[in-house]
Amino acid sequence: METIAAISGYYVRGGEVDRLSVGRSRLEFLRTQDVLRRLLPARPARVLDVGGAGVHARWLAADGYRVRLVDPMPLHVQHAAAIGGVDAVLGEARRLDEPDSAYQATLLLGPLYHLPERRDRVTALREAARVTAPGGFVAAATISRYAGLYDTLVRDRYLEPDVRRITDATVMTGVHDPFDQDLFTLAYFHHPDEIVDEFTDAGLTGAARYALEGGAWLFADRDGWLEGDDRTVALLDALRSVEQEPSLFGITSHLLTVAVVK
Repeated sequence: METIAAISGYYVRGGEVDRLSVGRSRLEFLRTQDVLRRLLPARPARVLDVGGAGVHARWLAADGYRVRLVDPMPLHVQHAAAIGGVDAVLGEARRLDEPDSAYQATLLLGPLYHLPERRDRVTALREAARVTAPGGFVAAATISRYAGLYDTLVRDRYLEPDVRRITDATVMTGVHDPFDQDLFTLAYFHHPDEIVDEFTDAGLTGAARYALEGGAWLFADRDGWLEGDDRTVALLDALRSVEQEPSLFGITSHLLTVAVVK
């Protein structure tokens, strides 16, 4: 609960409800949706969305899935509960109040990067595996170890001494503990290789990784790449063609890691 308290000040502002619909974050949304739609079982399978503000729950429900959302932030639960077809409750990724094998897919599209301690991340993954039926899958999003470095460079904040100090520390340790909410909040930024070991320690073997934005997150909000026209289609096609190329895992802003529950 101490971690939840540390990040609540950031999320109580409500920005997460709309973040994925504007600017370059829209690419994160489109690519997460693209990968999941190719992996999800046939409708109306049951999907557990853990740590979501309702953005993904909305399209999942619209696609015909039976969606339950669990989030520690009352604001997020309130927002998601207003979405037709979504059941939303307060809860926490490390202690899911859900029965064993109840879902065909469990999504952790936020919790892992708010758990700085490895044991807590493995616990969350183990809980996700527990509530997922054999043959279903667990999918978890992580932020790249180097995302903060490129973000502060692109936004011209890296030359600020305190920003540079925090950014350099994150590159070394993965722990991101900023003084400024413009730089996000307390988080853990994964090296692209360590997430597979965390999945394995949680009993989730054979994990596959998908680079969601590749290097395109550094420019996708410029020059019309995300206007929903042919340029957007071409961009998504291009990123899909290299989404599992390991040499590109370090440049992407987010990785999606997926494993089937045995």
